[in-house]
Amino acid sequence: MHMPARTVHLTPYAHCLMGSSRHQEGDASQLTENREAQRARRPLGQRQPRRSFFESFIRTLIITCVALTVVLSSVSICDGHWLLAEDRVFGLWHFCITTNLSAPMCFRDLGQAHVPGLAVGMGLVRSVGALAVVAAIFGLELLMVSQVCEDKHSRRKWVLGSILLLVSFVLSSGGLLGFVILLRNQVTLIGFTLMFWCEFTASFLFFLNAISGLHINSITHPWERPWKF
Repeated sequence: MHMPARTVHLTPYAHCLMGSSRHQEGDASQLTENREAQRARRPLGQRQPRRSFFESFIRTLIITCVALTVVLSSVSICDGHWLLAEDRVFGLWHFCITTNLSAPMCFRDLGQAHVPGLAVGMGLVRSVGALAVVAAIFGLELLMVSQVCEDKHSRRKWVLGSILLLVSFVLSSGGLLGFVILLRNQVTLIGFTLMFWCEFTASFLFFLNAISGLHINSITHPWERPWKF
């Protein structure tokens, strides 16, 4: 038995709904195509490549070493007793006289050591050493921020932190050299105390970490054009 075909008549409201849904699908597909086109047109320099495990490990090792170096330099400067010459101890903050029969007598007035220019010179040495620690702390902070907040400026922050470590190396080396020049008549190789060698080691580590930071940044992300901070 043949059944007659039924004709479905849509109301104007149904036609409106179908038209709007098709329009929305078209807008969504066009938006997706625009996003893909923008990603294709994005310069290669703006894309953040994924870092390898080796690079992340080296950068973490540099940050850890810098943190330990800052602690080492801070302890050395706060203690300040850097040279032992016979029965006298010369430091950044005190001048002490030691005897076998009594406790050491320390004086904050470095002029009592009867060394020309010692009081003024030690003030400069203390200031330079403190500035070296401050510069290293700011450099360490920039190194840490560049690894925690990775954006298009993270590598520039890393470079700036490494440069501050170089500044710390220059300042700490200047402080050590100034100390040796001021006490050149009392200096002996075996007279330097453990605190002096701690500051010497910290100065060397500032230089080593700064050069390592700049080198790891150059080999992993070579600069193809000049950039600004």
